[in-house]
Amino acid sequence: MNFLLDSFAWLQESLYEGVVQPIAFAAGQGHLLDKAYEGTGWLVVGLLQIAVLLVVIGPLQRQWPAEAQPDRQAVRVDVLYTLIHRLGLFKLVMFFTLDAAFEQGWGWLRSMGWPTLHLDALWPGVTDLALVSFFIYLVVFDFVHYWVHRAQHQSDTWWALHSLHHSQRHMNMWTDNRNHLLDDILTSLLLSVVAVLIGVGPGQFVALVALSQLSESFQHANVRIWFGRVGERLWISPRFHRRHHSVGIGHESIRNGQTVLGGCNFGVLLPWWDMLFGTADFSLRYEPTGVRDQLALGRDYGKGFWAQQWQGLLRLAGRA
Repeated sequence: MNFLLDSFAWLQESLYEGVVQPIAFAAGQGHLLDKAYEGTGWLVVGLLQIAVLLVVIGPLQRQWPAEAQPDRQAVRVDVLYTLIHRLGLFKLVMFFTLDAAFEQGWGWLRSMGWPTLHLDALWPGVTDLALVSFFIYLVVFDFVHYWVHRAQHQSDTWWALHSLHHSQRHMNMWTDNRNHLLDDILTSLLLSVVAVLIGVGPGQFVALVALSQLSESFQHANVRIWFGRVGERLWISPRFHRRHHSVGIGHESIRNGQTVLGGCNFGVLLPWWDMLFGTADFSLRYEPTGVRDQLALGRDYGKGFWAQQWQGLLRLAGRA
């Protein structure tokens, strides 16, 4: 563990001193060096994640594909989404647009006496056990993420944006970040607020996000893989999450004979919440993915990045 941490710190320091710091000075942003160093850490995480995608998950897709991938353009667009998010461009835009307002809002709450709940401190001695503390935050964070994801499917307004993520007809390891930018902004703000409120440390937050992103990339991979009867109930597999993306299954439910928004398998890392709240579907099947109205109504979700973003805005306004 120490070797991994030291290696990460070396990569961050080297990239910061050799590339990021000179760029910051050249751009006249020397007063933001602390933030630039933090951003370099996120960049290193993203580069390592992309390396795992290419070296580990990519070969698995070629070895055990769940389906053919005929639409190469759609895959290339998904790659663009991944690069925007994993290489820090999305976080950079968030910093220059919403970070100051977030910090001011949190400062105001502090001045009003709003406390930070250090969740791991509620269990005496846990703060000295880094892995146990991390696991506690992971479980709580995943519980919140489950309800955020479920809300994305049960709110007509939010679904107008989130449906873009489900419009990929041929899921692949790059599909996780295929989201409308407004959807990503809202989700990121909600999870960041929760992280601050329960006392997640900066290093823990990076680790939580990094683990979640890598696991979600694997869940979306075009692989015919499941974790067995026991493993499926411990961690979300590509088979479990593919069910969530299946046409007419993962985003729809039948109530009183009517088809309504809903679905199954909303968990992000742990299937426990789906099991607890009755939304788990462990069927060992690999159905086609997408949104029903793509087939039934020929609804256009856009082919390229900007077309997809624009179509999302039109759906939000009720014009598409």
